[in-house]
Amino acid sequence: ILKEAIRISDEAMNTIAPTIRAGISEREVALQLENKMRELGAEGPSFDTIVGSGPNAALPHHRAGDRIIQKGESIVIDMGAKYQGYCSDLTRTFCVGKPDETFRKVYDTVFTAQQTAISLVQQEMTGTDCDDIARKVIEEAGFGDKFGHSLGHGVGLDVHEYPRVSPNSPDILINNMVFTIEPGIYIPGWGGVRIEDIVTLQNNKAEVLSAATRNEIIGG
Repeated sequence: ILKEAIRISDEAMNTIAPTIRAGISEREVALQLENKMRELGAEGPSFDTIVGSGPNAALPHHRAGDRIIQKGESIVIDMGAKYQGYCSDLTRTFCVGKPDETFRKVYDTVFTAQQTAISLVQQEMTGTDCDDIARKVIEEAGFGDKFGHSLGHGVGLDVHEYPRVSPNSPDILINNMVFTIEPGIYIPGWGGVRIEDIVTLQNNKAEVLSAATRNEIIGG
């Protein structure tokens, strides 16, 4: 059932994200995503859809508002579907048109941090051990003070569950656990980048359950 919730949010993201253009509001994008998830069988969103564009993308939990999306800026979309009581949680970051050098560097750092954590996480690690893997990549790139939240959290019947994957988490990661890995970098006044996928530990390695687009550059 959880995999179906994940499939719904993946498909909604894959359908709506490529249609985003400069000139539409954050709220319009959120509404389109939520409508698509319902069309695909979801009861509704698993939480209020986050769409943060430009400076709003520097606010990790920004609620979609009336701001008009513009070319060349980051757009963080954090969304999830609720299906038969189970929740998904997915974040992608896009740029409409040509990105600036800051976007490229920040995006590549966040992507590398996420992929490094996914590749190295193992059972018997603590939540802190996993968080440290991604945080170290971000710190080495010079953005250590711009990653102000936990790396991840469990997900299932609630969108935030055990285990906590955070700087001060003693929670032990074991096979069959399902949790998110979602590093981010947020620069006040410029914007931010976050990439989030749901993973499960299987045979002592992370299996990524999310399959949404990673094409971060969309049309103008």
